Amino acid sequence: MNKLVITGGCGFVGHHFVEHFIKTTDWKIIVLDKLTYATGGYNRIRDIDCFDKKRVSIFSIDLTLPISYGVSQEIGEVDYIINIASESHVDNSIADPVHFIKNNVDLVLNLLEWARGIKGLKRFIQFSTDEVYGTAPEGISYKEGDRLNPGNPYSASKAAQESIVRAYANTFNLPIQITNTMNVIGERQHPEKFIPLVINKTLKGETVTIHADKEKLKAGTRFYVHARNVARAVDFILQNTDDTLDKIDAASGQYHIVGEKEIDNLSLATMIAKFVGKPLQYEMVDFHSSRPGHDLRYAIDGTKLKEKGFYFSINMEDSLEKTVSWFMNNREWLGKES
Repeated sequence: MNKLVITGGCGFVGHHFVEHFIKTTDWKIIVLDKLTYATGGYNRIRDIDCFDKKRVSIFSIDLTLPISYGVSQEIGEVDYIINIASESHVDNSIADPVHFIKNNVDLVLNLLEWARGIKGLKRFIQFSTDEVYGTAPEGISYKEGDRLNPGNPYSASKAAQESIVRAYANTFNLPIQITNTMNVIGERQHPEKFIPLVINKTLKGETVTIHADKEKLKAGTRFYVHARNVARAVDFILQNTDDTLDKIDAASGQYHIVGEKEIDNLSLATMIAKFVGKPLQYEMVDFHSSRPGHDLRYAIDGTKLKEKGFYFSINMEDSLEKTVSWFMNNREWLGKES
Protein backbone atom coordinates (compact mmCIF):
# COMPACT_ATOMS: atom_id res chain seq x y z
CA MET A 1 0.00 0.00 0.00
CA ASN A 2 1.38 3.39 -1.01
CA LYS A 3 1.51 6.20 1.53
CA LEU A 4 0.65 9.72 0.37
CA VAL A 5 1.23 12.96 2.30
CA ILE A 6 -1.08 15.86 1.38
CA THR A 7 -0.12 19.16 2.96
CA GLY A 8 -2.98 21.63 3.33
CA GLY A 9 -5.37 18.67 3.19
CA CYS A 10 -7.96 20.42 5.38
CA GLY A 11 -8.17 23.38 3.01
CA PHE A 12 -10.38 23.91 -0.01
CA VAL A 13 -8.23 22.35 -2.73
CA GLY A 14 -6.53 19.91 -0.37
CA HIS A 15 -9.68 18.26 0.98
CA HIS A 16 -10.82 17.52 -2.59
CA PHE A 17 -7.50 15.72 -3.06
CA VAL A 18 -8.11 13.72 0.12
CA GLU A 19 -11.57 12.77 -1.14
CA HIS A 20 -10.24 11.80 -4.57
CA PHE A 21 -7.51 9.51 -3.28
CA ILE A 22 -9.85 7.89 -0.75
CA LYS A 23 -12.29 7.06 -3.55
CA THR A 24 -9.85 5.98 -6.23
CA THR A 25 -6.98 4.24 -4.38
CA ASP A 26 -6.31 2.02 -1.39
CA TRP A 27 -3.44 4.27 -0.28
CA LYS A 28 -2.74 5.42 3.24
CA ILE A 29 -3.21 9.20 3.40
CA ILE A 30 -1.40 11.54 5.79
CA VAL A 31 -2.73 15.12 6.08
CA LEU A 32 -0.49 17.91 7.38
CA ASP A 33 -2.31 21.18 8.01
CA LYS A 34 -1.79 24.33 10.05
CA LEU A 35 -5.57 24.83 10.42
CA THR A 36 -5.59 28.56 9.65
CA TYR A 37 -8.70 30.72 9.22
CA ALA A 38 -9.12 29.35 5.68
CA THR A 39 -9.68 25.75 6.77
CA GLY A 40 -12.56 25.99 9.24
CA GLY A 41 -10.76 23.38 11.33
CA TYR A 42 -11.66 19.85 10.25
CA ASN A 43 -15.04 20.90 8.83
CA ARG A 44 -14.21 20.08 5.22
CA ILE A 45 -12.75 16.70 6.13
CA ARG A 46 -15.78 15.91 8.29
CA ASP A 47 -18.05 16.76 5.37
CA ILE A 48 -16.49 14.17 3.05
CA ASP A 49 -19.06 11.36 2.92
CA CYS A 50 -16.44 8.72 2.12
CA PHE A 51 -14.02 9.68 4.90
CA ASP A 52 -12.16 6.60 6.16
CA LYS A 53 -10.55 7.04 9.57
CA LYS A 54 -8.55 3.84 9.13
CA ARG A 55 -6.80 5.18 6.04
CA VAL A 56 -6.45 8.88 6.88
CA SER A 57 -4.28 10.38 9.61
CA ILE A 58 -4.24 14.11 10.31
CA PHE A 59 -1.42 16.05 11.96
CA SER A 60 -2.12 19.66 12.92
CA ILE A 61 1.33 21.19 12.53
CA ASP A 62 2.81 24.51 11.44
CA LEU A 63 4.98 23.75 8.43
CA THR A 64 6.79 27.08 8.77
CA LEU A 65 8.62 25.26 11.57
CA PRO A 66 10.78 22.17 10.96
CA ILE A 67 8.89 18.88 11.09
CA SER A 68 9.74 17.44 14.50
CA TYR A 69 11.44 14.11 15.04
CA GLY A 70 8.36 12.75 16.79
CA VAL A 71 5.98 13.69 13.96
CA SER A 72 8.44 12.30 11.42
CA GLN A 73 8.57 9.02 13.34
CA GLU A 74 4.77 8.83 13.49
CA ILE A 75 4.47 9.38 9.75
CA GLY A 76 7.26 7.00 8.81
CA GLU A 77 8.42 6.43 5.26
CA VAL A 78 6.19 7.80 2.49
CA ASP A 79 5.91 7.24 -1.25
CA TYR A 80 4.40 10.52 -2.41
CA ILE A 81 4.16 14.10 -1.15
CA ILE A 82 1.77 16.66 -2.66
CA ASN A 83 2.47 20.12 -1.28
CA ILE A 84 -0.73 22.17 -1.50
CA ALA A 85 -0.19 24.09 1.75
CA SER A 86 0.24 27.81 1.08
CA GLU A 87 -1.44 31.09 1.78
CA SER A 88 -3.32 31.90 -1.43
CA HIS A 89 -5.48 35.01 -1.05
CA VAL A 90 -3.96 37.82 -3.17
CA ASP A 91 -5.55 40.61 -1.11
CA ASN A 92 -3.91 39.23 2.04
CA SER A 93 -0.54 39.09 0.28
CA ILE A 94 -0.86 42.78 -0.60
CA ALA A 95 -2.01 43.80 2.88
CA ASP A 96 0.76 41.89 4.70
CA PRO A 97 3.41 40.80 2.17
CA VAL A 98 6.27 39.99 4.57
CA HIS A 99 4.32 37.50 6.68
CA PHE A 100 2.65 36.03 3.60
CA ILE A 101 5.84 35.45 1.62
CA LYS A 102 7.81 34.15 4.61
CA ASN A 103 5.03 31.65 5.35
CA ASN A 104 5.06 30.20 1.84
CA VAL A 105 8.84 30.11 1.52
CA ASP A 106 9.51 28.67 4.99
CA LEU A 107 6.98 25.86 4.65
CA VAL A 108 8.40 24.57 1.36
CA LEU A 109 11.94 24.68 2.75
CA ASN A 110 10.93 22.64 5.80
CA LEU A 111 9.09 20.10 3.66
CA LEU A 112 12.05 19.68 1.35
CA GLU A 113 14.46 19.26 4.24
CA TRP A 114 12.17 16.56 5.62
CA ALA A 115 11.81 14.94 2.18
CA ARG A 116 15.59 14.69 1.87
CA GLY A 117 15.57 12.16 4.70
CA ILE A 118 12.82 9.94 3.28
CA LYS A 119 14.22 6.76 1.75
CA GLY A 120 12.44 5.56 -1.34
CA LEU A 121 10.44 8.76 -1.96
CA LYS A 122 8.89 8.29 -5.41
CA ARG A 123 7.58 11.79 -6.05
CA PHE A 124 7.23 15.25 -4.53
CA ILE A 125 4.66 17.41 -6.34
CA GLN A 126 4.76 21.15 -5.79
CA PHE A 127 1.31 22.63 -6.39
CA SER A 128 1.65 26.05 -8.03
CA THR A 129 -0.31 28.63 -9.96
CA ASP A 130 -0.62 30.24 -13.39
CA GLU A 131 0.06 33.60 -11.74
CA VAL A 132 3.81 32.94 -11.50
CA TYR A 133 4.08 33.87 -15.19
CA GLY A 134 2.48 37.25 -14.66
CA THR A 135 -0.10 38.94 -16.81
CA ALA A 136 -0.67 37.37 -20.23
CA PRO A 137 -1.30 39.63 -23.25
CA GLU A 138 -4.16 38.66 -25.53
CA GLY A 139 -3.26 35.63 -27.63
CA ILE A 140 -0.44 34.52 -25.32
CA SER A 141 -0.54 31.32 -23.25
CA TYR A 142 2.62 30.48 -21.34
CA LYS A 143 4.11 27.00 -21.63
CA GLU A 144 5.98 24.84 -19.15
CA GLY A 145 9.50 26.18 -18.69
CA ASP A 146 8.70 29.75 -19.72
CA ARG A 147 10.24 32.55 -17.63
CA LEU A 148 8.55 33.56 -14.40
CA ASN A 149 7.33 37.14 -14.01
CA PRO A 150 5.16 37.37 -10.87
CA GLY A 151 3.22 40.60 -10.39
CA ASN A 152 2.04 40.46 -6.76
CA PRO A 153 3.38 39.12 -3.43
CA TYR A 154 1.26 35.95 -3.68
CA SER A 155 2.57 34.98 -7.10
CA ALA A 156 6.09 36.00 -6.05
CA SER A 157 5.90 33.58 -3.11
CA LYS A 158 4.75 30.78 -5.43
CA ALA A 159 7.51 31.61 -7.92
CA ALA A 160 9.96 31.44 -5.03
CA GLN A 161 8.61 28.00 -4.10
CA GLU A 162 9.12 26.84 -7.67
CA SER A 163 12.70 28.11 -7.74
CA ILE A 164 13.47 26.46 -4.41
CA VAL A 165 12.10 23.04 -5.42
CA ARG A 166 14.04 23.24 -8.69
CA ALA A 167 17.22 23.95 -6.73
CA TYR A 168 16.59 20.99 -4.38
CA ALA A 169 15.80 18.69 -7.31
CA ASN A 170 19.09 19.64 -8.96
CA THR A 171 21.28 19.74 -5.86
CA PHE A 172 19.89 16.82 -3.87
CA ASN A 173 18.43 14.71 -6.69
CA LEU A 174 14.91 14.79 -5.26
CA PRO A 175 12.16 13.43 -7.60
CA ILE A 176 10.13 16.64 -7.86
CA GLN A 177 7.42 17.75 -10.28
CA ILE A 178 5.56 21.06 -10.49
CA THR A 179 1.92 21.53 -11.45
CA ASN A 180 0.56 24.96 -12.37
CA THR A 181 -3.19 25.32 -12.01
CA MET A 182 -5.59 28.06 -12.99
CA ASN A 183 -8.50 29.39 -10.88
CA VAL A 184 -10.04 26.50 -8.95
CA ILE A 185 -13.74 26.23 -8.14
CA GLY A 186 -15.80 23.73 -6.18
CA GLU A 187 -17.72 22.86 -3.06
CA ARG A 188 -16.69 24.20 0.36
CA GLN A 189 -14.63 27.07 -1.02
CA HIS A 190 -13.97 29.90 1.43
CA PRO A 191 -16.60 32.71 1.26
CA GLU A 192 -13.86 35.25 0.42
CA LYS A 193 -13.39 33.65 -3.01
CA PHE A 194 -15.20 34.90 -6.10
CA ILE A 195 -17.89 32.27 -6.68
CA PRO A 196 -19.27 32.00 -3.11
CA LEU A 197 -18.87 35.79 -2.80
CA VAL A 198 -21.03 36.38 -5.90
CA ILE A 199 -23.61 33.87 -4.65
CA ASN A 200 -23.80 35.68 -1.32
CA LYS A 201 -24.11 39.14 -2.82
CA THR A 202 -26.67 38.02 -5.40
CA LEU A 203 -28.82 36.40 -2.73
CA LYS A 204 -28.77 39.65 -0.74
CA GLY A 205 -29.28 41.93 -3.75
CA GLU A 206 -25.90 43.58 -3.15
CA THR A 207 -23.55 44.97 -5.80
CA VAL A 208 -20.80 42.70 -7.09
CA THR A 209 -17.56 44.47 -8.02
CA ILE A 210 -16.07 43.24 -11.29
CA HIS A 211 -12.31 43.53 -11.83
CA ALA A 212 -11.88 45.62 -14.99
CA ASP A 213 -9.40 47.73 -16.95
CA LYS A 214 -8.65 51.40 -16.22
CA GLU A 215 -11.54 52.53 -18.40
CA LYS A 216 -13.87 50.16 -16.53
CA LEU A 217 -15.08 48.75 -19.83
CA LYS A 218 -13.32 45.39 -20.10
CA ALA A 219 -13.59 42.76 -17.38
CA GLY A 220 -10.63 40.62 -16.40
CA THR A 221 -10.57 37.04 -17.65
CA ARG A 222 -9.60 33.71 -16.11
CA PHE A 223 -9.73 29.98 -16.85
CA TYR A 224 -11.69 28.06 -14.21
CA VAL A 225 -11.36 24.38 -13.32
CA HIS A 226 -13.12 22.29 -10.68
CA ALA A 227 -11.04 21.01 -7.76
CA ARG A 228 -12.05 17.41 -8.51
CA ASN A 229 -10.65 17.77 -12.03
CA VAL A 230 -7.44 19.18 -10.56
CA ALA A 231 -7.14 16.19 -8.21
CA ARG A 232 -7.73 13.84 -11.14
CA ALA A 233 -5.04 15.60 -13.13
CA VAL A 234 -2.45 15.38 -10.34
CA ASP A 235 -3.29 11.70 -9.81
CA PHE A 236 -2.84 11.16 -13.56
CA ILE A 237 0.56 12.87 -13.43
CA LEU A 238 1.64 10.71 -10.49
CA GLN A 239 0.69 7.47 -12.19
CA ASN A 240 1.37 8.20 -15.87
CA THR A 241 4.51 10.34 -16.02
CA ASP A 242 8.04 9.79 -14.80
CA ASP A 243 9.90 12.96 -15.81
CA THR A 244 11.08 15.15 -12.95
CA LEU A 245 12.62 18.61 -12.73
CA ASP A 246 15.76 18.97 -14.79
CA LYS A 247 18.22 21.87 -14.84
CA ILE A 248 18.89 21.59 -18.57
CA ASP A 249 15.29 21.20 -19.76
CA ALA A 250 13.20 23.74 -17.84
CA ALA A 251 9.93 22.17 -19.05
CA SER A 252 10.80 18.69 -17.80
CA GLY A 253 8.81 17.61 -14.76
CA GLN A 254 6.33 20.48 -15.04
CA TYR A 255 2.65 20.21 -16.07
CA HIS A 256 -0.05 22.83 -16.59
CA ILE A 257 -3.61 21.98 -15.50
CA VAL A 258 -5.74 24.33 -17.59
CA GLY A 259 -9.45 25.06 -17.46
CA GLU A 260 -11.58 24.20 -20.45
CA LYS A 261 -12.18 27.77 -21.64
CA GLU A 262 -11.40 31.38 -20.88
CA ILE A 263 -14.24 33.45 -19.44
CA ASP A 264 -14.41 37.06 -18.29
CA ASN A 265 -15.45 37.81 -14.72
CA LEU A 266 -18.64 39.62 -15.71
CA SER A 267 -19.84 36.67 -17.79
CA LEU A 268 -18.98 34.32 -14.93
CA ALA A 269 -20.88 36.44 -12.40
CA THR A 270 -23.86 36.59 -14.78
CA MET A 271 -23.86 32.80 -15.06
CA ILE A 272 -23.71 32.45 -11.28
CA ALA A 273 -26.64 34.85 -10.81
CA LYS A 274 -28.63 32.90 -13.39
CA PHE A 275 -28.05 29.66 -11.47
CA VAL A 276 -28.98 31.43 -8.22
CA GLY A 277 -32.17 32.68 -9.87
CA LYS A 278 -31.77 36.38 -9.09
CA PRO A 279 -30.58 39.39 -11.11
CA LEU A 280 -26.95 40.44 -10.94
CA GLN A 281 -26.20 43.89 -9.56
CA TYR A 282 -22.64 44.80 -10.54
CA GLU A 283 -20.11 47.60 -10.87
CA MET A 284 -16.99 47.56 -13.02
CA VAL A 285 -14.00 48.56 -10.85
CA ASP A 286 -10.44 49.45 -11.75
CA PHE A 287 -8.81 47.28 -9.10
CA HIS A 288 -5.34 47.46 -10.60
CA SER A 289 -4.81 51.18 -9.98
CA SER A 290 -5.88 50.98 -6.34
CA ARG A 291 -4.46 47.51 -5.63
CA PRO A 292 -1.54 46.87 -8.04
CA GLY A 293 -1.02 43.19 -8.71
CA HIS A 294 -4.58 42.34 -9.74
CA ASP A 295 -3.68 41.38 -13.31
CA LEU A 296 -6.44 41.39 -15.89
CA ARG A 297 -5.50 38.17 -17.63
CA TYR A 298 -3.56 35.00 -16.87
CA ALA A 299 -3.16 32.19 -19.40
CA ILE A 300 -1.16 28.97 -19.60
CA ASP A 301 -1.00 26.27 -22.24
CA GLY A 302 -2.28 22.80 -21.31
CA THR A 303 -1.17 20.92 -24.43
CA LYS A 304 1.52 18.88 -22.68
CA LEU A 305 -0.88 17.19 -20.26
CA LYS A 306 -3.48 16.61 -22.99
CA GLU A 307 -0.88 14.92 -25.16
CA LYS A 308 -0.19 12.53 -22.26
CA GLY A 309 -3.86 11.48 -22.48
CA PHE A 310 -5.55 13.48 -19.73
CA TYR A 311 -8.99 14.97 -20.29
CA PHE A 312 -11.63 16.65 -18.12
CA SER A 313 -14.66 14.56 -17.23
CA ILE A 314 -17.04 17.54 -16.94
CA ASN A 315 -17.18 20.87 -18.76
CA MET A 316 -16.90 24.29 -17.15
CA GLU A 317 -20.60 25.26 -17.31
CA ASP A 318 -21.74 21.99 -15.74
CA SER A 319 -19.05 22.28 -13.06
CA LEU A 320 -20.17 25.82 -12.24
CA GLU A 321 -23.86 24.96 -12.15
CA LYS A 322 -23.27 21.98 -9.86
CA THR A 323 -21.05 24.09 -7.61
CA VAL A 324 -23.62 26.90 -7.30
CA SER A 325 -26.40 24.37 -6.69
CA TRP A 326 -24.35 22.73 -3.94
CA PHE A 327 -23.78 26.07 -2.19
CA MET A 328 -27.48 26.90 -2.45
CA ASN A 329 -28.29 23.61 -0.73
CA ASN A 330 -25.50 23.95 1.84
CA ARG A 331 -25.67 27.62 2.75
CA GLU A 332 -23.72 27.20 5.96
CA TRP A 333 -20.64 27.13 3.69
CA LEU A 334 -21.44 30.63 2.43
CA GLY A 335 -20.57 32.08 5.84
CA LYS A 336 -22.46 33.42 8.83
CA GLU A 337 -24.07 36.24 6.88
CA SER A 338 -25.48 34.12 4.06
